[in-house]
Amino acid sequence: MEIIVNGDPHQIPQGTSIADLLMQFKLNPCALAIEVNQELKPRNVHRATFLSDGDVLEIVTLVGGG
Repeated sequence: MEIIVNGDPHQIPQGTSIADLLMQFKLNPCALAIEVNQELKPRNVHRATFLSDGDVLEIVTLVGGG
């Protein structure tokens, strides 16, 4: 199935969760904000949120500074 991540299409297998996708991309979920179809998904639901064909994700890296 195809999803869009930060504007780019990606093919993923059916049954992929947000947590699976982050592992595939080698991203640390502690430093990210994830939005699926314009809905913010907190870290505690990443394993239980399964992606569907056509989902649009925005993955944003949190940056600290001063």
